[in-house]
Amino acid sequence: MLIRNQFEVAQPVDKVWRFFDDVPAVATCLPGAELTEDLGDEHYRGRVGVRLGPVSLKFDGVAAITSRDEDARRLVVDASGAEARGRGQAAMVVTATLARADVGTRVDFEQDLQVSGAAAQYGRGMIADVSSVLMRQFALNVQEAIARAERGEAAARHAAAPARGFTIGLQATLMALRRVFRRFFAPYPSTPA
Repeated sequence: MLIRNQFEVAQPVDKVWRFFDDVPAVATCLPGAELTEDLGDEHYRGRVGVRLGPVSLKFDGVAAITSRDEDARRLVVDASGAEARGRGQAAMVVTATLARADVGTRVDFEQDLQVSGAAAQYGRGMIADVSSVLMRQFALNVQEAIARAERGEAAARHAAAPARGFTIGLQATLMALRRVFRRFFAPYPSTPA
């Protein structure tokens, strides 16, 4: 399933691109993600945890930067993992492209995601909505991490707690309801008499 998200960071493109070079710092910005080992040659081991209501999913896996285009400001990451309790697998190719925006930098994220097991039960709409919520939080965290670095403060490096289900679930549910209401209340096309 292809999921596209976009956000802006109030920092210049070059500064955001340099930040994206620091994979451990970027990993701390993604809710529920933790980088556990640098395997060298732009390969990493880590885990991602997401809690959706009563279901908590924790994936252990690997990620590799497969393409880094300095001129186009495009980064491609290939990641895959298995749920820690054997309840499914996930694989994704993430492409991040940075471009100048009015306020600073626009980041376009494209995720080609394949899931099986418990995560697949939520369906495309819910997974896309949760992804959007996580990307908004990621954007805020990137902005704050760059600001901390500018102030000379140490990066907040800690084991990430699973992305919390109630807040994510509530925001994703509201997004789904808005889609339903837009469809329901969309004007019907007029038919010629």
